[in-house]
Amino acid sequence: MRASRFFISTQKEAPADADVASQALMLRAGMIRKLAAGLYTYMPLGLRSLRKVEAIVREEMNRAGGIELLMPIVQPAELWQETGRWDKFGPELLRIKDRHERDFIVQPTSEEVVTDIARGELRSWRQLPVNFYHIQTKFRDERRPRFGVMRAREFTMKDAYSFDRDRDAAQRSYEAMYQAYQRIFERFGFEFRAVAADSGAIGGSLSHEFHVIADTGEDAIAYCPESDYAANLEKAEALPLLQQRGAPGRPLERTPTPGAAKCEDVAEQLRIPLQSTVKSVVLAVDGDAGTQLVLLLVRGDHAVNEVKVGKLAGLEESRMATEQEIVEWFGCRPGFIGPIGTARAPRVIADRTVAHMHDFVVGANVPDFHYTGVNWGRDLPEPEVADIRNVVEGDPSPDGRGRLAMCRGIEVGHVFYLGTKYSVAMQANYIDEAGKPQPLEMGCYGIGITRILGACIEQNHDERGMIWPDALAPFQVVVCPIGMDRSPQVREAADALLDELLGAGFDAVLDDRGLRPGPMFADWELIGVPHRLVVSERGLAAGTLEYQHRRDSAASSVARGEVLPLLRARAQH
Repeated sequence: MRASRFFISTQKEAPADADVASQALMLRAGMIRKLAAGLYTYMPLGLRSLRKVEAIVREEMNRAGGIELLMPIVQPAELWQETGRWDKFGPELLRIKDRHERDFIVQPTSEEVVTDIARGELRSWRQLPVNFYHIQTKFRDERRPRFGVMRAREFTMKDAYSFDRDRDAAQRSYEAMYQAYQRIFERFGFEFRAVAADSGAIGGSLSHEFHVIADTGEDAIAYCPESDYAANLEKAEALPLLQQRGAPGRPLERTPTPGAAKCEDVAEQLRIPLQSTVKSVVLAVDGDAGTQLVLLLVRGDHAVNEVKVGKLAGLEESRMATEQEIVEWFGCRPGFIGPIGTARAPRVIADRTVAHMHDFVVGANVPDFHYTGVNWGRDLPEPEVADIRNVVEGDPSPDGRGRLAMCRGIEVGHVFYLGTKYSVAMQANYIDEAGKPQPLEMGCYGIGITRILGACIEQNHDERGMIWPDALAPFQVVVCPIGMDRSPQVREAADALLDELLGAGFDAVLDDRGLRPGPMFADWELIGVPHRLVVSERGLAAGTLEYQHRRDSAASSVARGEVLPLLRARAQH
């Protein structure tokens, strides 16, 4: 490839509305151009990297037994109504009507369509297992699209769907996809973690997310440095920090705490550790018999985990209680509420650590007062106990092999075991050996193809620009000739070097645009090509070229005959 025959359009400055480094750098390098909020055109440079992502994903999916097809972007509403997701998915689902006023959606995912295929095509146990996948455009009408290609409204995704005869077979398919994902992200050259995750809107009972580790990641990840344990914050189990409850040592007293509506203020006024206070969070559950309030209790330095709470029996459809409801049930405005002396009896759920506390402090349901010396059993009934909090740095690891650490991650892949959630709803059955219909067991496996690019840049960039791994770089090697327009020797040597690189299998580009060295080098550093070879008259006279990896602080001289061995040694495979 010659740069003069390609399209390179770099910019010195990024738009002021760029949220993160990857968005700014992709725009500056001319990899993408913004069309509207969350909508991007992939320019030639960006498309080259995107196709490389797709190629690696496709190779590993085929290696793992996946069978590629291509499902439509627009889907009929009837399929989504069968599963109930037409109503449940929310405003992110773009609903449209055709000229006949029939309802359709622009797909955010394809569970319904692939299940419809399965119920029409997979009739016998002899046809199983099957794993269909496609790489297709998706659309989610994000309220506030941001972070460039990482949270765009239109994006490309690889989604795969496995169909099996029973749970054991489905979990073998799940494990095959898990291992395929490990290989994919290793080939990308990422630092990543596979973490236990919540299944979210897709559903299912077994789920792992694959996260690229980056400080700008939206997701908090809890992991154990001494083991393989890792989970996102929504899923990470919070063990009790107290092994057993101590005996009461103080009397119950109603203590003045003027203006102290937060646990931090209470602890400061009473000159006690924050860990001796208990925070009250009130939810409401609406039902046929009226509204029931639920009081959640976590330690003062902890936070309630809404996802965990939403999985507790009876709290699947809970919401935050209004101030009016809180006053009605507790006789007091928020900030001073607690489980003792409520006007009406709420359901009380204590976190595991709170259930082991003694002589703690809670709101007294009277403005500017808290109870001190509170103890379970003596001052209030034993609570319902559940894991309802977020883990924090230093918590014991659930696998018992150390303490948890925290990092940030960008989700780039997700694998779900769905079970029969969709097959039962859509009556997707197969006939077993006994001639009886059985629901298909399903798995779902997604990779954000376009998101991969943004995540890669967030993990690999510096003040000069992007630093692509070899596998995803728009070009692997750039040949930069100095004085090519005035030196036939340099031109001939550069042309010969390009042919040699291409013949050896390197994806190389020759910058024949006639730029001065400074602007030429700056362009390729911004674009992030991993390997740069400089051809000059001085080097040719000495029989050398100048080589610099994008991560190197300085260039080095290399003998002309050692170029290919050096590149093979430095290239990532």
